[in-house]
Amino acid sequence: MTGVYNRLFWEEEQKRIGSENQLPISIIIGDINGIKLINDAFGHEAGDRIIIETARIMKSCCHDDALMARTGGDEFSILMPKTSRETALERMDEIKEAFILHNRRILNEAFHINVALGSGTKEKPHGDLKQTIKRAELYMNSRKLLEQRSSHSTIISSIKATMYEKSHETEEHSERLAALSRMVGEALKLSQIELDHLELLATLHDIGKVGIDDRILGKPGKLTDEEWLEMKKHPEIGYRIAAASPELVSISEFILSHHEHWDGSGYPKGLAGEAIPLLSRIIAVTDAYDAMTENRVYRKAMDRESAIAEIKNNAGTQFDPEIAKLFVGMMKQTEERIIGKID
Repeated sequence: MTGVYNRLFWEEEQKRIGSENQLPISIIIGDINGIKLINDAFGHEAGDRIIIETARIMKSCCHDDALMARTGGDEFSILMPKTSRETALERMDEIKEAFILHNRRILNEAFHINVALGSGTKEKPHGDLKQTIKRAELYMNSRKLLEQRSSHSTIISSIKATMYEKSHETEEHSERLAALSRMVGEALKLSQIELDHLELLATLHDIGKVGIDDRILGKPGKLTDEEWLEMKKHPEIGYRIAAASPELVSISEFILSHHEHWDGSGYPKGLAGEAIPLLSRIIAVTDAYDAMTENRVYRKAMDRESAIAEIKNNAGTQFDPEIAKLFVGMMKQTEERIIGKID
């Protein structure tokens, strides 16, 4: 796929070069940050394109007798005989600069390539080359720990922007949803951490829509059975994206369950009643209300009274009856206060 050698050949060449007078021997190892997130959000084709491009860029920085191989799913290694530690560090800087130049040409930051790099050099004849490789891996893993959180945050921000661009969801919808959900959460006396999770969930519950075809998301008419099956995959796609990110793993189960129904008729698992996570039950009510009172490509907005009536009518079937009752009461009180101020 990448046009570079595989791990088996890499290991054979280690033995050959290690047994000859090729000192000093340097190793550079690079591991792509966030490839699982890219695969889960945009599909394996997008991930494969990044892997292929990474191989091309790293290979373009190889000099002389350097040998490059793909030694893991998202890992590449360069074996450089007769290369000093100083020269290996220079090569590593060249690789970093090549990725910076590449990323400047890519508008969507989700597709920027971020590679953690590490190097090691064997300078004396005694000792095993595998120890040098371990040192390179150790340095690379240290860089990965430092860079991955930043890389994941960038990818998540870009996925979020793509979600707004692709779907009929807006940032304003997310902000209203966060406010409505927090209002319910506070009334239920949730802890601060639960309220924080609820706000994050309100913002990113539909993140899985980045993996749904644009034609389905933007279709003005009724979806076909096949299109509806495709649309129903977005909680699972969202779950995989969140589960792959340290910042979002805490809300991954809530994202998976936000289209479950109280009576068990929802998706993807058909959970019922209190088997549905509480935060998912709250989002189900507040999201439905805000969606009904906002214009969409496939229908006009309802008035507030009609939307409240829909929530009430679906309590005990689609919605948790207690949360629905609480929400309806709070919205009526809010409306009465607004009318009182006008009067």
